[in-house]
Amino acid sequence: MKPAALLSGLGLLALLWAAPLESWLPAFPVHMLRHMGLVAVAAPLLVLGLPGIARHIALQPLPAAALEFVVVWAWHLPAAHGLGRAGPTGFALEQASFLAVGALVWAGCLHAGSALAGAGGLLLTSMHMTLLGALLILAPRDLYAGICGTAPDLTGQQAGGMLMLAIGTPVYLLGGLLLTGRALAEEPA
Repeated sequence: MKPAALLSGLGLLALLWAAPLESWLPAFPVHMLRHMGLVAVAAPLLVLGLPGIARHIALQPLPAAALEFVVVWAWHLPAAHGLGRAGPTGFALEQASFLAVGALVWAGCLHAGSALAGAGGLLLTSMHMTLLGALLILAPRDLYAGICGTAPDLTGQQAGGMLMLAIGTPVYLLGGLLLTGRALAEEPA
């Protein structure tokens, strides 16, 4: 166990779930901040903090990344997104599934038999997260207001997409670069 990483991950979870973030930011950016905090920051900290458990749950990097892709994109379909914002049960399901697939991706990539396979899993994850963030930014209208019963807030949706890019892209890129560096260091001279 690595207490510093574990405590940081648990502290971040507490902050993401208990802090009154909605009093500081509009609803959609807060929702996206929670998503990205879970999959790109808390999940890798928990995986690093509990390496024994991480090795036990590790899938191959590409299947783990594909599973995360399905879960993340499914929760961003309007009906599922509305469920995640409608009440505590939908919110809990959404948050738990994001944390679970985030942990699977990071466990699979960080504990892969090949560091390059791990880097590939993080690259794939970075690519689909970047695409989703760009779609949220470039959408001509609020994609979720009708299903969530909220006033249209295109600016909030765009800010959420920018948060997705600002958090996910550098984290997954850095993780992929570190794993690539590990693979190059392991190559015989």
